[in-house]
Order: sequence, then structure tokens, then C-alpha cells
Amino acid sequence: MNQNVCRESDLERFLRAALAAGGADTDSAEAAARAMMHASRLGVDSHGLRLLPHYLKVLAGGRVNPRPKMKIHARAQATAWLHADHGLGHLAGYTAMAEAVRLAEGCGIGAVAVGNSSHFGAAGAYALAAAEAGCIGLAVCNSDSIVQLFDGVMAFHGTNPLALAAPLPEGPPYLIDMATSSIPWNRVLQYAALDQELPADVVVDEAGQTTTDGAAAKALKPLGADYGYKGAALAGMVEILSAALTGMAISFQVPAMMGPDFSTPRRLGQFFLALRPEAFVPREDYESQMTDYLTALRAQPAVENGEVLAPGDREWREAEHRREFGIPIDNANRRTFDEIAQRLRIEPLKVESGLGAETPGI
Repeated sequence: MNQNVCRESDLERFLRAALAAGGADTDSAEAAARAMMHASRLGVDSHGLRLLPHYLKVLAGGRVNPRPKMKIHARAQATAWLHADHGLGHLAGYTAMAEAVRLAEGCGIGAVAVGNSSHFGAAGAYALAAAEAGCIGLAVCNSDSIVQLFDGVMAFHGTNPLALAAPLPEGPPYLIDMATSSIPWNRVLQYAALDQELPADVVVDEAGQTTTDGAAAKALKPLGADYGYKGAALAGMVEILSAALTGMAISFQVPAMMGPDFSTPRRLGQFFLALRPEAFVPREDYESQMTDYLTALRAQPAVENGEVLAPGDREWREAEHRREFGIPIDNANRRTFDEIAQRLRIEPLKVESGLGAETPGI
């Protein structure tokens, strides 16, 4: 399929330049660009390049501190609390996970709670950072109320994502990255931008009834459809780790990500955990178990026209495809990026017409 694409190096350069021109300091711009690139490479398009305009808006509006002075406070031998100074959540996330990995090097386990943070994009970016350092990584974050409780009418929890990554002896890490809602709210916005009808049974209208009309969507359904109490319970688990354990706002207290207030800090909490496998079993035993597990999993019989995949397999395939053919950019985002380049007086993003990656990353 012919469509507009951009090369990874060109996109990363543009994201960094735009964020810097928007006021972000070097560390903040690099962290946000790194996290958006993670999502755009792996086909998680709802959390990739399309979020750049939002981050520029919150930087300009004052919600996010463009030059934060983040500080790590040691709590116990293997734990810490990071004051994110209301900076971009991507910098907080990478900083906190790096500290969790450092703690795990000495203690086998490291846990860092983060306070006074902001939206950090795809949670998998930070779990993956731990796996790339040889640890099993867990990252969670709560967000503003946008998810219906099971059998409820109104939104209560946020999408409350969780991610886990585990290193493997060969190939890219095992990677889980999921919202505890049916889909992320960013995906609703993406379908609306592409004028596509939503899948069945993922959002509800103001009466709490299922709809496929993105314009009528007032809340997401919890993960699990008819068994949505499971998704609601997972969202509660994330709430405990992200809010109760950090002292930050609970989902129903968090200002809406999409405004209209873009000046008040959201006081988001996040939680990061790193586990060093050899602190529990010999490294070779861990690696052997993971290899045996995933080999057996992928070898299981599949339904007709199906394929059994492990978490992360689809994303790593997409990353290879996009590395070769480019990252797709739809016309709406292309126009937006051109406007950003003109407004901020930076070099425009170089866009090519060619055989690009397919776009349901959505």
C-alpha cells in the first residue's frame, strides 16, 4: 500500500527539535522523543508521533515544567521516591527506571515510586529499558477518569496501563504493554481522526451504553468485555501502586489530559520495578526456562488462518518492517507537523511516498 512514510532518523530529529523549540531542556526533549520513537517503531501509533502536538501544548500552557529539577530521595535499601518537578513524564520514567536498575544491581530488586509527574506515553518504553539492562522491568501509571466501572455508568478509573519486559538470551525482550481498559483513549481519538468506526464493545455513551460512534464516546469499557470486572480490578491494582504508594492524585482527582485546563499540573504518580533474575536463580536457569517457555508457546497449534504469538512478537515484527520501509504518517499528522515546523521555525519533517508499514498499530 502506497502511503506517506518517514525514516526513523528524520522523525527522531524532528521530534527533538520541536520539543526543544517548544521550550523543553535537552534531557526532557531527548526522553520524550525516545519514548515516542519507541511507540512509533513498534506500531503503537496511538502513543507515538501523534502526541507531539499535545506535549507542545502542555509545555506552552504551563501544565508541564520544561526544565524540571528532578530529585531522587532514597527510602530504604532497595527503594526510592522520585520528585519529578512536574516535568515531562518520559524523563521521569527513564530516570526512575534507571535508578530501579541501579538498586537491583546491589539488592537484586529495585523499586522507585514517582510523584508530581505527567503523561509518560507508552509504559512499555520503561519496562523495555530495564530489560535492555538485563532486568525484568515493570512500569505502571494511573491517569484521569475515562474508564467505566464494571456495571457502572460513569467513568471512574483511568486507562491505568501496565507493562512488563523480560530479557531473553537471544532476540528482543518479551514485552507486555497494555491498558487495563478495552483500548487506550488515544486510540479513540486516532479512529476519530481517521473517520473510522470504533470496534464493538469498547466504549460507552453518556448513558453507559455501548456505542461505535467515537463522537458519542464518553468513557471506555474496562478490559474483559462481559468479564470487565477483571479489567477493573487490574486498574485498581495500578491505582494502588501509582497513587496510594506515591501520595499522588487518584484517577478521579486527576485533571483531564485533553483539557480544557492546560496550566494546572496533574500530579500523576508512577511506579517502576526492576528485578535481576540471577538474584533468584542462576542466570542460565532463568534463560533456559524463558527459552523453553516461549519455544513451546509459539509451537502450539493455531486456529485456521491464525498464529500463536508471544507478547511483543507482533510489535518486534512491525519494528523490523518500519525500519526497512519507514514509519507511516497520515495526512492529518503531516499537515500538523508542517504547521509546527513553520510556527517554531525548525526544519520540516522529511516525508516520502512509498511502501510503508500498515497502520493498525491502532
